[in-house]
Amino acid sequence: MLVRFARRYALMACSAALALSVVLLAVGWASVWSLPVSAASSLLRLNVARARHDAVRVEFVNGAGEARYRAQEVLSGRGFNEAIGRTASITGGVVLDDAGGVVPSQSRISVDLMTLQSDNAMRDRYIQRATLQTAQFPTAELQLTQAVGLPQPLPTSGTSAFTLMGDLTVHGVTRPTIWDATATFEEGEVVGTASTTILLTDYGMEPPRAGPVLSIEDAVRLELDVRGRVSPSLADLLTEPT
Repeated sequence: MLVRFARRYALMACSAALALSVVLLAVGWASVWSLPVSAASSLLRLNVARARHDAVRVEFVNGAGEARYRAQEVLSGRGFNEAIGRTASITGGVVLDDAGGVVPSQSRISVDLMTLQSDNAMRDRYIQRATLQTAQFPTAELQLTQAVGLPQPLPTSGTSAFTLMGDLTVHGVTRPTIWDATATFEEGEVVGTASTTILLTDYGMEPPRAGPVLSIEDAVRLELDVRGRVSPSLADLLTEPT
């Protein structure tokens, strides 16, 4: 008799606990679904994002962008000319914290200077050997520190203009730089451009003067075109991890 009573009491307790759980769950869902559809959807996405991710990373796709320099030179017998060198060897990415700020220790762009090419192979060899000295300094590194005006959170459509700030290292010299940037956003992807102007002498380099090149301006324009994958994307946030 005592055993039968204990079993009955335990069964009643379990049923009561189950009923209470169902009520609490129903109340929780009711609080969500009582909101307009758009607000409820946003709330669910926000909660999932906060629960699973603290930061957003934009990883650049190597070979999908381009780094360029533009230099104004005077050539013997031709006069003024714009020299343009370019490479598609760009790696790195940008990490934004949960407040939208750049995480400098994880936000770096690297350009392989040994792959720079212009329309003149003689110019390329001279610049790599005597100006950039790529045998000793094969890459240019940009460590990003701020993205002023970058929308937060990152949108999934549209185009925005903002200012990038970062420490540029070229030829073994590091100096702060400011870049004018624009970005076009799609779901899970960003296509961006950025440009700045530096002085070669600020980085310990002498403007090249050799062969047909009579002179070249100290000021050189640097340009970046990048394509990056955003992680996590909205699809990532709403997909259960495996």
